[in-house]
Amino acid sequence: MKYIFHITLLVATILMSVTFNSCQSEKKHRVLKLAHGLDPTHPVSKAMVYMAERVKANSGGKMEIEIYPSGQLGSEQQCVELLQIGSLAITKVSAAVMESFTENFQVLGLPYIFRSKQHSFNVLDGKVGKELLSSTEQFNIRGLCFFDAGSRSFYTINKPIYTPGDLKGLKIRVMKSQTAMNLVKAMGGSPTPISWGELYTALQSGVVDGAENNPPSFYTSHHYEVCKYYSLNEHTMVPDVLIISTVIWNKLSDKEKEWLQKSVDEAVIVERKLWAESEIESIEKVKEAGVTIIHPDKKPFAAKVQTMLESYRDKPDIYKLITAIQNVED
Repeated sequence: MKYIFHITLLVATILMSVTFNSCQSEKKHRVLKLAHGLDPTHPVSKAMVYMAERVKANSGGKMEIEIYPSGQLGSEQQCVELLQIGSLAITKVSAAVMESFTENFQVLGLPYIFRSKQHSFNVLDGKVGKELLSSTEQFNIRGLCFFDAGSRSFYTINKPIYTPGDLKGLKIRVMKSQTAMNLVKAMGGSPTPISWGELYTALQSGVVDGAENNPPSFYTSHHYEVCKYYSLNEHTMVPDVLIISTVIWNKLSDKEKEWLQKSVDEAVIVERKLWAESEIESIEKVKEAGVTIIHPDKKPFAAKVQTMLESYRDKPDIYKLITAIQNVED
C-alpha cells in the first residue's frame, strides 16, 4: 500500500507541475490531462482521441487534451483520486464505480433495467442521465457524458453458461460494485471483486473461474485467450462515464467549458457508431480464436434477479429513478 501511495503521490506532483506550467504560464493555451486504463484499440479509447481532436479544432488550438491510455498514470481508482485533488483533469470510469460516491448510480447497474439499446440512450441523454452526471459535484467530480459500453455477459474458462444454475460454485470477477455483487449472487455465482488490470492474471492462475463484460472489452483485454466460453445473456448495460475534476472545471472560462462540452457531445455520437462496429468485430475475432459463443434464453436469468428491483422500494430516491427509467419510451 505504501508503494502505491508513493506512486500516486509522485504522479500527482508531476501532473500538478505540468498543469500549473501549461495552464497558468500559458494562459492563452489550456492543456487538460486525460488518463484511462483502456487499450488504445478500444472503441471508447478511440472516441476520446476523437474528442481531443475536436477540442483542438473547436477552440482554434487554444485548448488541447493530452491522453495517457492503458493505465499509464495508475489504476482507475488512482485516476479518480488524482482527479479529485485536481492533479488530473479527466478520466473514464464505469458507472458502477460512481456508486461509491452516490448510491443513485446503482440504478444503471440493475439487471435488465433497459429494454433496448435505444431505451438506454433515451434515458442517458435525458433528464435521468443529466441528473446523475451532476450528482457527484460535492466529491469534486462532474460528469461530462455517458459512453455506450454495451451489454455485459458472462465468460468462463472451462464451464459454459446456459442457465443461471450453471453459475453455481463459480467464482466470477465483478467490479467493485455492490449492485454487481448482488447480481452474481442472485444468479447463483460467487462474486469476486478484482481490479480490471489484475483480471487477466487472476483468470490465468485460476483465482476466478470467469468474469462478465462486453464483447469489445473481452476481446481487447485478451481474456479470450484464457476463457473459451462466452454466454451472451446480456444482464446489464452499464455505461461508461467521462468525468472531469471540478477543481479544473471551475477554473475554465465559459468559452472553454463550451468548447469542451461541445467536443464531448460530438464524441458521444462517434463513440456509439464505433461501439456498434466493434461489437460485431469483437465477436468474430474471439470466435476465430476458438471461443464458443452461447446465446442462452435470457428469461431465466431475468427471473432470477427480478427481486433486485423490488428490493429498492425502501430506498425512495433510487426507486423513483427506477420508475422514471421504466417510463421513458424506447
